[in-house]
Amino acid sequence: MSNLDSLAPWLRLTLTPGVGPSVQRQLLAAFGLPGRIYEAGHSAIAGVIGAPAARTLLDHDSAAAVELALEWADQPGNTILTLGDEAYPALLLEIPDPPVTLYVKGDPLLLSRQSIAVVGARSATPQGEANAEAFATSLSQAALCIVSGLALGIDAAAHRGGLAGPGSTVAVIGTGADRIYPARNAALARRIAEAGAIVSEFPLGTAPLAHNFPRRNRLIAGLASGVLVVEAALKSGSLITARLATDCGRDVFAIPGSIHSPVARGCHRLIRDGAKLVEAASDILEELRLAPPESAAAFDSALPAVEGEEARIFAALGHDPVDMDTLVHRTSLTPEALYAILLALELDGRVSRLPGGRLQRL
Repeated sequence: MSNLDSLAPWLRLTLTPGVGPSVQRQLLAAFGLPGRIYEAGHSAIAGVIGAPAARTLLDHDSAAAVELALEWADQPGNTILTLGDEAYPALLLEIPDPPVTLYVKGDPLLLSRQSIAVVGARSATPQGEANAEAFATSLSQAALCIVSGLALGIDAAAHRGGLAGPGSTVAVIGTGADRIYPARNAALARRIAEAGAIVSEFPLGTAPLAHNFPRRNRLIAGLASGVLVVEAALKSGSLITARLATDCGRDVFAIPGSIHSPVARGCHRLIRDGAKLVEAASDILEELRLAPPESAAAFDSALPAVEGEEARIFAALGHDPVDMDTLVHRTSLTPEALYAILLALELDGRVSRLPGGRLQRL
């Protein structure tokens, strides 16, 4: 990893406005280390990137931004990796546009651990979140690091599962590493910084701009051996991540869902297009030729079996979301009697209430 003195030229290169990542890589390919770029002079630099960009690179005063980044990197738990570091994750070098610098809060070595990305809908169903956390927990217990994007819904559930095992988790964010978005995940982000890693390619202070999130998706795909999509609509950033993973030669896995659920349609399309259908974490471990952990168990084994009238209601719920009127028709019970039994099932963590008054079995 770069020491602070050798880091300064890298930061000057990447913190110059108007000199984007592709131009930065052009210069590095032509001159080698950043210090040699500035030693080359205007004419040589202009021969590679043109005179206007060369003037911008040499004339812009980025000293304040560089100093801020160096102060951040000097704080415990913070690291800035560059393309010149041995600790730079090798898998990212396989993508077409690896970031020149990576800001890491937490353990930078996790970025080079064998990983699986777990992504999906922000507006996930309770069952989708439960599936994401359960899969991520099992995969983390098998020593796979869980990579995701710190969004609400599936991402957050995946990170929680990753933290539950020795594989831990990496959160790739679309803001500066000194900012957390969304704010609702601030507590989770603190846990990840302590026991996992938060990584960003964007300069410190970068706000949550919409166009940064598709860019961060390529890093999620690039860091992992494969991508698991838990729930996704047809127009979803998760499908972008899956496509980027395919382009990088990574495996894509998808969990099927109800034919009536809009957040299952993206997964179904991925499966039609060649993604591997998975029903348990062991399916992924088998594909990656990894042994499942001894503690792995079926999802249904965590809770004791339902009995009596509750069992009848549980069976009537089925596996798709259902409204109260349908449930009354299926069970021939009064709404009052149903409410009492459903409340007990809900408190027991077996049933969840969805928007629109529908209920879903967990």
